[in-house]
Amino acid sequence: MELVVRKNDLLRELQLFQGIVERKNTIPILANVLMEAKGDEVRLLATDLEVGLRSKCAASVSKGGALTLPAKKFYEIVKALPETDVRIEEDKGGVKVAADRFDSRMQTLPLEDFPSVPEGPGRGSAMLPHKGLREMIAKTQFAITGEDTRYFLNGALLVLKDDQMSLVATDGHRLALVSTKREVPDAEKGAEPVRIILPKKTLLELARLLGEGEDDVAYERGENHLFFDIGGRVLISRMIEGQFPAYERVIPKGNDKRAEIERERMTAAIRRVALLSNERSRAVKMQLEEGRAQVSSQSPEFGEAREEIPVEYKGPALQICFNAQYVLDFLSVVETDSIALDLKDEVSQAVMRPLGASDYDYTYVVMPMRI
Repeated sequence: MELVVRKNDLLRELQLFQGIVERKNTIPILANVLMEAKGDEVRLLATDLEVGLRSKCAASVSKGGALTLPAKKFYEIVKALPETDVRIEEDKGGVKVAADRFDSRMQTLPLEDFPSVPEGPGRGSAMLPHKGLREMIAKTQFAITGEDTRYFLNGALLVLKDDQMSLVATDGHRLALVSTKREVPDAEKGAEPVRIILPKKTLLELARLLGEGEDDVAYERGENHLFFDIGGRVLISRMIEGQFPAYERVIPKGNDKRAEIERERMTAAIRRVALLSNERSRAVKMQLEEGRAQVSSQSPEFGEAREEIPVEYKGPALQICFNAQYVLDFLSVVETDSIALDLKDEVSQAVMRPLGASDYDYTYVVMPMRI
């Protein structure tokens, strides 16, 4: 293998692989990226056996070939090089990486050790709007648990219908649901809704890829894998098998008390008050009365804090307690000036929604705490 590639072109692609490869694993080859030079491009592939990524960039190839390189160290070297062409050449069981007056030689691992990664089935793909998918991931991914023994909760449920797509995540204490419009060709209308569970890491990598351009996403489903093509970069993910909870039943229908609150004011108050909350529970109380809410916290080791904020509320006095971080997670991704807090009583699930015009229907359900 012998090729020359622009530093910035190669760096842009290598950066996208850094979340895929695992430094600490029992299979050394999984820390490497597979590099294949052919024609006028260099193709790159990495996988952790659960999530994989295929990518490519333009190159001047004088001798084709394939090899594997340590993904993180290769990225660090390319990043540190001056803005110029990078020369890559296979050399006696290793590979030379050079640019300007810099010269290096890196160790490779055998090509045959690299695991096979499935190709898309090629039976046609569904198109997912770029902006809609990016927003849905941002507004739900924090509600995914990372350590639940119920493995189906370690991902988010994607539901595709004729005119709508939804993403829902829950960790058992809260639930985030976002829906947005989706257009499909007339020939595809009337099909059964698609329901697939996307692993947490897949969503993180999808979000990273969606941040790189404006291309819509071509989605395909294989036997055990999902394929997402975004501007020629293909993310490959294992599917999570299992029955996602019936999330529709979790969203309460009888919350008849509504408070409308300025988002930034509520965010600042909770952040300040939570500084003196119990470090383990992160509990903050909200005492609602007509026209105002008092947010407070207390802990034996730190002390107590309270702050009053104006709200639009005309119901009976009501006190409810939340995990501060759960509320802040929601407030940090909402873009509207105000939010609605719908309540039934002190012990039932609360529902939070953004107030104002939006392209998304966003519902956030939080279980209250009992302290």
